Amino acid sequence: MNSATELWQRYQDWLYYHEELNFYVDISRIRFTADFVAQMQPKFEKAFADMQALEAGAIANPDEDRMVGHYWLRAPELAPNESLKHDITSTLSKVDTFAKKVIKGEIHPPHAAKFTDILSIGIGGSALGPEFVAQAMAVTNPLLNISFIDNTDPDGIDLVLGQLSARLATTLVVVISKSGGTPEAANGMKEAKYAYEQKGLEFNRYAVAITGEGSKLDRIAKEEGWIDTFAMYDWIGGRTSELSAVGLLPAALQGIDIMAMLEGAKVMDEATRIANLKQNPAALLALAWYSETNGKGEKDMVILPYKDRLLLFSRYLQQLVMESLGKEKDLDGNTVYQGIAVYGNKGSTDQHAYVQQLREGVNNFFATFIEVLSDRAPGNKGPELEPGIFAGDFLSGFWQGTRKALYENGRGSITVSIPEVSPRMIGALIALYERAVGLYGFLVNVNAYHQPGVEAGKKAAAVILDLQKKVMAVLDAETAGSASLSIADLAHKVGQPEAIETVYLIVRHLDANSRINLEGNTGNPSSLRVSSLL
Repeated sequence: MNSATELWQRYQDWLYYHEELNFYVDISRIRFTADFVAQMQPKFEKAFADMQALEAGAIANPDEDRMVGHYWLRAPELAPNESLKHDITSTLSKVDTFAKKVIKGEIHPPHAAKFTDILSIGIGGSALGPEFVAQAMAVTNPLLNISFIDNTDPDGIDLVLGQLSARLATTLVVVISKSGGTPEAANGMKEAKYAYEQKGLEFNRYAVAITGEGSKLDRIAKEEGWIDTFAMYDWIGGRTSELSAVGLLPAALQGIDIMAMLEGAKVMDEATRIANLKQNPAALLALAWYSETNGKGEKDMVILPYKDRLLLFSRYLQQLVMESLGKEKDLDGNTVYQGIAVYGNKGSTDQHAYVQQLREGVNNFFATFIEVLSDRAPGNKGPELEPGIFAGDFLSGFWQGTRKALYENGRGSITVSIPEVSPRMIGALIALYERAVGLYGFLVNVNAYHQPGVEAGKKAAAVILDLQKKVMAVLDAETAGSASLSIADLAHKVGQPEAIETVYLIVRHLDANSRINLEGNTGNPSSLRVSSLL
C-alpha cells in the first residue's frame, strides 16, 4: 500500500477517536492485513472475557493468591465487595485531606510554618510513576518542590540529600514500600533518617509511610510515631500503583489535580472495556503489538513522545510492559520466553540520536509517537520563528516527517494523540497502557500480573550480602596485624570455594571503599592478598 489515497483511506478505516477525551489512536501505519485481523478475532474474544473476569475479582496472581484490582481505584463501585470499596474511598479521602492540610500549613514541620519540599523514597513502581507525573505536571513555582531517592546508590543519595540540606528542616519525607522490606526503599529511608539526625532533627516528625497494613514499614512508622501512614493493598501491583496512594499522595502534595487524573483514567477504562476491536483503543494497541512482534516479542517498542514533559513516559512504560510481559513460562507451563523490549526518549531530540538507525538500520522495532496537539499554555503563541511559523509547528513537522520517513522504508508506527498534557490526559494514558498490556498478556497466554524474575534477583542479591558478612567476619578474625589471605584461601574459609569469583568481586568493592586492604597485581586476581583494616 503506497499511494497517498490508499493510506488516507486506511488511516480513516483504523483511526480511533474518543470524543469526550479528544484522544486519538492511529495504527494505520502498522502493516497488518484483513486476514490477520480475522485470525485474531477469536483471541480477542477470549481476551475480553478474561479481562472482564479479572475486573470482577478473579484470582489473577496465583503465585501470591491475590486479585488484581487497580481498575477499581478510579471506579470503587466496581470493586467486588463493600470492604474493598470502603478501602478505596477512605484512602482517597485521607490522601486528599492530608495534602490540603500540608499545603495550608495545618500540618507543618516542628520549627516552621509550612513544609517547602517533599522527599519521595521508593523503587520501581513506587518511583517511576510519581517521577513521570511530577515532570509531566511541573510548574514554575510548585506548592511543594519534590525530590526522589529511587536507588540505593550512595553517591546519588548524597547528591539528593545535599541539594535538600538547607531545606531539610522543612522537607516532608514520603517513604513508599508495600512490604517495607524492599532493600532500596529501606536503605533510602535509613539514609534520610541519618541525615535528619545529623542536623538534630527528629525524623519521625517529618515522615509519612505508604505501605501495606502490618508491614515492616507500617510497624516502624507506628512504633516511632511518624506523622501518618497510608495503605497499600495487596491487589495493586507496583507497576499499576500510580493511581493509588503511591502516586496520588506525592501528586496531591504538589498541587496536581488527582481527581482529574482518576477521572481521565475512569473514562479511558470505560472505553477500553468495550468488547469490540475497532471501538477499543487498548485492543487496537494490542493488535498492533501482536502484528509487529509476531506475538513473540520479535521487535522492540520505541516510545517517542513529542513533548518534553513526557520524557519519562518511556521509562514508566518500560516497567509496565517489560515486567508484565517478560515471562519464561506461559499459563500452561510451556517455555515461551515472552516479552516486548521498550526504550525511548523524546522527539525531536531522538531525530538527532537514533532515528538514523530506526530508518536505515536493523528493522527490529516499531515506533509509538505520542503527539500533543496544543503547543503552549492557552493564549501563549510565542514568537514567530519564520513568517507564520512557530516552534510548535516545527515539532509537529518533525513528528510527521519522521513518521513518513519510517513508513516509506518499511518501518511500522503507532501514533497516540492527546489534546494537552494535563492530569486528566495523564490518567487516560496510564489507563490505556495498563489495559493494552493486560489484553496483550491474555493474547499471548502469559500472566501479566506477577514478576518471578524480579524476586529471583532480590534473592540472589541477599545471598551475596550474606556472603559479604562472612568474608568480613573471616578477615577480622584471621588477618589481624600483618596476616593476609589469598582470594582462594578466603573463599575456602567462608565455606564456599565454588564462589571464588563472587568473593573476589566483594573484596574488590570493599577495597575501593577503604573497608579492607587488598595488595598485589590487580590485573591478576590470583596474586591478590586480603587483610582486615583492624
